[in-house]
Amino acid sequence: MSTVTPEAHVRAISEIVERRNPNETEFLQAVHEVLDTLTPVLAEHPEFIEGDVLDRLVEPERLVMFRVPWVDDENRVRVNRGYRVQFNSALGPFKGGLRFHPSVNLSVVKFLGFEQIFKNALTGQRIGGGKGGADFDPRGRSDHEVMRFCQSYMTELYRYIGSQTDVPAGDIGVGGREIGYLFGQYRRLTNGHESGVLTGKGTGWGGAEVRTQATGYGAVFFAQEMLARTGDGLEGRRAIVSGSGNVAIYVIEKVSQSGGRAITASDSSGYVVDEQGIDVELLKQIKEVERGRISEYAERRPGSRYVAGGAVWEVPGDLAFPCATQNELGLEGARSLLDGGVRAVAEGANMPTTPEAVALLQQSGVLFAPGKAANAGGVATSALEMSQNASRDRWDFAQSEERLQRIMRDVHAASYDASERYGRPGDYVLGANAAGFVTVARAMLDQGVV
Repeated sequence: MSTVTPEAHVRAISEIVERRNPNETEFLQAVHEVLDTLTPVLAEHPEFIEGDVLDRLVEPERLVMFRVPWVDDENRVRVNRGYRVQFNSALGPFKGGLRFHPSVNLSVVKFLGFEQIFKNALTGQRIGGGKGGADFDPRGRSDHEVMRFCQSYMTELYRYIGSQTDVPAGDIGVGGREIGYLFGQYRRLTNGHESGVLTGKGTGWGGAEVRTQATGYGAVFFAQEMLARTGDGLEGRRAIVSGSGNVAIYVIEKVSQSGGRAITASDSSGYVVDEQGIDVELLKQIKEVERGRISEYAERRPGSRYVAGGAVWEVPGDLAFPCATQNELGLEGARSLLDGGVRAVAEGANMPTTPEAVALLQQSGVLFAPGKAANAGGVATSALEMSQNASRDRWDFAQSEERLQRIMRDVHAASYDASERYGRPGDYVLGANAAGFVTVARAMLDQGVV
């Protein structure tokens, strides 16, 4: 039995991670956010210290980095950098999205992959954690340029993925169009139709109903469960939503369907406020069909207004859903939300709230749902798509949404129960980290040192 205290063990692992990964800001933030909550778990499970589970958990099983050459519409050669981090497969095949965005680098994909380990464990779907992407920006690119990039990216990636090995999906910058091009190239290279190798596919060729809506709907389902524990709900509540991509759109849609009113949406240029409630169909037309800017919403929606720059957190509301990108909600934003009367925050994006902002919100009595719990609906439905692909079955929309809601209810219960077990009832950050970690750690111990 180890004589090292849990506190000393966490400190030692933190020092190792910082030494091995200098300047990887996002990854170090994600690791510290988890490690800082695990002391009570390690106190109850000294076997995790004895088995050096943490030392293995913070190191990816495999990391692939490669160049992605492609030709633009002016016949110029372009080169981007591609990544796939396969972090932990103790529970099943690596599972996690691909992000195409200029901000993608080694630190970002490692942070996303590390978060994915615990998120996937919480779903109960027996999938491991992975993530990937490229520093390619699809905005402003023609369909042909995006196709050529995706084909080049998959030409390298295909040898590392498979339905029983690693199953990528979409993320920021990777929607149905990109998944289609990626899958087409995979099929071309492998001379087969292994539909389970990617999720987020079109429903006509292996995709699952509700997959498009799943991350946004799931965040709202989690918020409903969280509020219900306090006797509250969404009915009549004003919701502040950041972003205007896939997650934000379907958070807005589900809030409206649940009796609430989402009044904001944003992109990198600014945000819109619509006190009547965001018109979801107009937002979909602008962002999903026309691939336009959020300012166009205000131009076409009477009574709404556009604010250049700034942040949606300046708008008063009862609930907040950060759905854009990492670290978008900082200390000043949290203060603005508190001034505006916020009751609950549910992260639709991955790690969108800074540690200082999380601490302030929790200390102020705001219910706070971390992304690894609140936005687990996307990967949960991806796993359901994998199941349907394996059995060549297809579920209808209502059946799929009911399964998603049940999974999110279970994710909430696991997170809340763990927060109670480890002495901080209602601390969903600790609860989600602890519940996910224990599931993965037990599997790792059972499978030996691998």
